[in-house]
Amino acid sequence: MRTSTLTKPIVLLSIALLSTLLFFAFFFEDKPYSSSSSSDSMARTFILWLHGLGDSGPANEPIKTLFKSPEFSNTKWLFPSAPPNPVSCNHGMVMPSWFDIRELPLTASSPNDESSVLEAVKNVHAIVDKEIAGGIKPENVYICGFSQGGALTLASVLLYPKTLGGGAVFSGWVPFNSSVISQFTKDAIKTPILWSHGIDDKTVLFEAGQAALPFLEQAGVTCEFKAYPDLGHSISNKELQYLESWIKQRMQTSSSSS
Repeated sequence: MRTSTLTKPIVLLSIALLSTLLFFAFFFEDKPYSSSSSSDSMARTFILWLHGLGDSGPANEPIKTLFKSPEFSNTKWLFPSAPPNPVSCNHGMVMPSWFDIRELPLTASSPNDESSVLEAVKNVHAIVDKEIAGGIKPENVYICGFSQGGALTLASVLLYPKTLGGGAVFSGWVPFNSSVISQFTKDAIKTPILWSHGIDDKTVLFEAGQAALPFLEQAGVTCEFKAYPDLGHSISNKELQYLESWIKQRMQTSSSSS
């Protein structure tokens, strides 16, 4: 019994990581990575990408090569890596993890480790604060993340004191209970959320994603929820193409109002 209990979450994690690697191998084959032509000092927009459990920032960097619209020519991207931490759902195994996860698969009723989530949020806020101090306007800051990174994206956006350009959650979940809503500022709840989730996700169940809708409605947050049939726990090209158009639309709105 102990062996089967240990194997299940590790197998689920391995499947999730394999899905991500297969996605990049398919979409970025024979497409050499090249950095943006503009320097970070000239950036007008900042996109922070937060990876999933056990993954790394550099492994996700090819994502930005899909964003070919000219609006992204002055965009600074950052793909940080989570620190190594013991993870409860994998029986204390140390791996790259933004915060602790108590069980896999994640359902709408899975327990959260709110204290470690809030510590991770502080680190994300420090990154955002640095970019804003460097001259990027809050409305031009976008936080995006997959799986655990998606849950951290949601928490970081909702607990940031200013209105940001947007938060994009891929296959994520709400990592705290509704009592945290009282901590959201009136400016924070103005930040729009894009939520993308595969209906066939067996690691972060679709029901866990759907549970975000009543939570965000209660908080007064605008959320566009997109369900993807036949998609498991991975990111699809279709999702990223929509993310590009979603951010681009908000870039244009920000430019016209400034």
